[in-house]
Amino acid sequence: MSLRSILELLANGRISVDEAESRIRLFALEKIGEKIRLDIGREYRIGIPEIILAEYKDFEALREAILKTLEKRSRAIVTRLREDQRSIIESFRDGYNVYMSSTGRIAVVKKKDFKVEFWGGRIGIVTAGTADVPIAEEVKVIVEEFGCKAFTIYDAGIAGLHRAVEALKFFHENDVDVVVVIAGMEGALPSVIKSLTDLPVIGLPTSKGYGFGGGGQAALLSMLQSCTPGLVVVNIDNSVGAAVAAVSIALRVAKFRERGG
Repeated sequence: MSLRSILELLANGRISVDEAESRIRLFALEKIGEKIRLDIGREYRIGIPEIILAEYKDFEALREAILKTLEKRSRAIVTRLREDQRSIIESFRDGYNVYMSSTGRIAVVKKKDFKVEFWGGRIGIVTAGTADVPIAEEVKVIVEEFGCKAFTIYDAGIAGLHRAVEALKFFHENDVDVVVVIAGMEGALPSVIKSLTDLPVIGLPTSKGYGFGGGGQAALLSMLQSCTPGLVVVNIDNSVGAAVAAVSIALRVAKFRERGG
């Protein structure tokens, strides 16, 4: 039963307000065994559905989480897939449309009749190096699944500063609403980009750096200690957090753009 069908029953007088409230509460939560409770109603509250974190789930729990999500919604987004979990995603190909990134650890399983609606948000995504591309691809998949258009520039790190300027010019030409800047190593690119634009900038450190301060620690600290005011930062490799923040900004901007404000 969908939320719409519950509201239709209420509007037609076939159920009481109390019964409708009870059904909506049940609709919003799906329990799987004793360990997993899917927040099915999240999309109605904040506009963003629950995204399934695969990394720490066993095969059966992951499969059940995807199935239950597809029962209630038309799409399941799965992140941080382990290599040995990819076969679980492949098993859905017979009955669903399946996308599984060849570089990022992300997959999307959709009902065959599901279509993503473009809501007008425009998001720039730039990486410092090619090693950061898998994280960028995860961001790209998520923002596109949530109805925004992604504009990507890869390998624009500060070792060749003119590349960062080129990326920024590209974003302004395409009138993006927000930029996600992805960098490992010293993590300086987000500060540079933010120092040159009035656009909101989200810094996303990656774990691709090595040696002392490697694993994204130096990149994260650099972004947190930025001298450029207004730079916001998510945790290391947090592609979901960066993407959802960017979508929230872009969709809000799109509403005002549509009104002509």
